[in-house]
Amino acid sequence: MAESYTKVADLMTADVTTISPRDTLEFVEEAMEVFRFRHLPVEEDGHLLGVLTHRDILRTAASTLAAGNAATTEKLHRRHTVADVMTRDMKTVTPDTPLVEAGRLLTATKIGCLPVVEGTRLVGIVTESDFVRLATKLLE
Repeated sequence: MAESYTKVADLMTADVTTISPRDTLEFVEEAMEVFRFRHLPVEEDGHLLGVLTHRDILRTAASTLAAGNAATTEKLHRRHTVADVMTRDMKTVTPDTPLVEAGRLLTATKIGCLPVVEGTRLVGIVTESDFVRLATKLLE
C-alpha cells in the first residue's frame, strides 16, 4: 500500500464549506440537500463556533402528526437561524490526532463528524464517511 493513513491530516477534508450563525435554517437545509452535506461547521470571523447537523434541523420540524405540519415547518425554518439550533459543545481533533483515536471518538460519542482545528481556527473536517471510504480502500 503506497499511502499511509495514521493522522487525521491524512484523511480529513481541508476545503470545508462553512455556514454563518446568522444563516436561516431554510437556506441551510436547501444547501445541505443540494450539496448532500449532513454536517456543516459554523464559523464567524475565522473561528469555529459550532456544528449544524441535518439531525439538528430535523429536530426543529413540526410534528408529522399535526395537520398543516409542512407549512409550520417552513415558517419555523424561515424564522430561525443556525445559532438557534447548532451544537456549540462539540468534540474536535487536531490534524496530528491519530486516526485510531478520532475513529474511537466518533464511535464512542455517536457523532457523525469531527471538526479539525488548530486553536479555534477550523482547518478541516473528518466524517464517518471518510472512515468508510478508507476502510473500503484498505479492504480492496
